[in-house]
Amino acid sequence: MKVSLGWLAEFVSIPWSARELGDRLTMSGFELESLAAAAPEFGDVVVASIVSVQPVPYSDRLQVCRVTVRADDAVGELQVVCGAANARAGLRTALARVGATLPRDVVIKSARVRGVESQGMLCSAQELGLLDSSDGILELPADSPLGMPLRQYLRADDSIIELNVTPNRGDAMSMVGVAREVAAMQGFALLAPVQAAVTSAATDVKYTVTRREVAACPRFVSRVIRRVSNRGATPIEIRERLRRAGVRSISPIVDVTNYVLLEYGQPMHAYDLAKLQGPIEVRLARPREPFTLLDGRDVELDPDMLVIADAAGPIGLAGVMGGARTAVSAATTDVLFEVAYFSPQAIAGRGRRLGLVTDASQRFERGVDPAGQLRATERATQLLLVITGGEAGPVQIDASVDHLPQRKPISLRRARLAMLLGRSVADAQVVKTLESLG
Repeated sequence: MKVSLGWLAEFVSIPWSARELGDRLTMSGFELESLAAAAPEFGDVVVASIVSVQPVPYSDRLQVCRVTVRADDAVGELQVVCGAANARAGLRTALARVGATLPRDVVIKSARVRGVESQGMLCSAQELGLLDSSDGILELPADSPLGMPLRQYLRADDSIIELNVTPNRGDAMSMVGVAREVAAMQGFALLAPVQAAVTSAATDVKYTVTRREVAACPRFVSRVIRRVSNRGATPIEIRERLRRAGVRSISPIVDVTNYVLLEYGQPMHAYDLAKLQGPIEVRLARPREPFTLLDGRDVELDPDMLVIADAAGPIGLAGVMGGARTAVSAATTDVLFEVAYFSPQAIAGRGRRLGLVTDASQRFERGVDPAGQLRATERATQLLLVITGGEAGPVQIDASVDHLPQRKPISLRRARLAMLLGRSVADAQVVKTLESLG
């Protein structure tokens, strides 16, 4: 699990360097696998705005971009030749000025391209070393501060620690979970974020859900969100946090579900509402039942595999991966969120039989917070409405409390504790440590 210290610091104070934090987490039961910078070195790259775009004579692809790093400063405009298809007037992007340094020892110089002078370079995420590949130059929000160094704007001077989380620590498979551990190291309780409920725009927009396997799926939370736009770009801050966690940005809807998974440790899935055929149910797969996974692979399911299905068949392998038939796309306008608690016994090993190990299955197999589904639903709704617009229906909760894990009291014996640790720990310190962990 990759943890951005910049993101982690939103939930807990970190008084140590990245290396010391990694060492302390190792001593508390995790393993520090790697420590890396969030971005490679680059300098004199700033936020700029494209003022105008004109084609380069005798070229099908190249364009002459007039670029500024100050608002309403025609005198300070630069001329840059760019071949990116998404270069357009009004776009704020990354400008590497003459003399700027980029990864792989690239130094930007003035040049003449097809006889046209170019005074810098408009950069893609790939050229900045942020992604392995990219389709065009970096697209920044319209309110990005002109002239600000890009490293400062992206908070690129961040550190990423990669932790090996043991199978018994499902509680730590999230930013909040790691923050709780860091808070306990310092002897104070985590101030967990409080997620306010999102006001429903409609009171009757629900989708029928039936749970055939109640013990395997004790809680299933769903919500319909209508009139969203999935064609725009996810905000750069969210895209950067996903990247630093090792997750590729796909679209606003998918990015929101992945963001909430990383933040709270609660996997969730979004279905294109228009592609669902009738009510959905949580049931066991039929022997050799065919299913096309989200990645396009066709598989046959075993009868002990839990599925989410509509009238036409499975739309998701529960706790592992969704299906291609109901996947969201750029054309999606209405969404159904699924945020469930699946028992670890119902998920463990199922995905591996099909060659699947996903972020969702890793968490469900270890055990997610059985009370965290509503919080994750509200958080995802909040983010999605800000990014894409839309109207949220009411939260629908289908639950069987008797089948949810119960929080039983923990007995801790002084003699056993002393024997395992090789030293005595004062009662007050024991209480303080346990309370810090919640």
